[in-house]
Amino acid sequence: MKLKKDNHEHFMQRAIALAEEGMNSNAGGPFGCVVVKDNKIIAEGYNRVTSTNDPTAHAEIVAIRRACEKLNSFQLEDCIIYTSCEPCPMCFGAIYWARPKMVYFACDKKDAANIQFDDQFIYEELDKEFVDREIPFARLLRKDAVKVFEKWAGKNDKTEY
Repeated sequence: MKLKKDNHEHFMQRAIALAEEGMNSNAGGPFGCVVVKDNKIIAEGYNRVTSTNDPTAHAEIVAIRRACEKLNSFQLEDCIIYTSCEPCPMCFGAIYWARPKMVYFACDKKDAANIQFDDQFIYEELDKEFVDREIPFARLLRKDAVKVFEKWAGKNDKTEY
């Protein structure tokens, strides 16, 4: 089913309203998100980072968690995500893992950077060698961990994702 333009705008307006609602309630930054399936909102969320002391409580993550719980699935097949701002690297990754069919966003990462939500340093950190990152990374006990990976590879009753 193809959504009409006004439906897309309706869902985006809700994401934007959630951004403002969360901001006004001091839950976190000015970001909102809705997940739509079959032309109906099945989950929504706004940024709750500061109110929950959870750095992962971005609007998209909150909405994805709620949608997956409602659908009883770790996939958002046939769903569309509407978010008030282009997703940060964490949310971008979560969206890809959830596999919706489409994402619409309003503000972009430059708009976010203009209000001090600049994710560019994370993109730059990803390209650095482990030892050159702002937060040091070091490999430890790889041989032990690889054994678990090998068991996973041979596991017959696993749920692929």
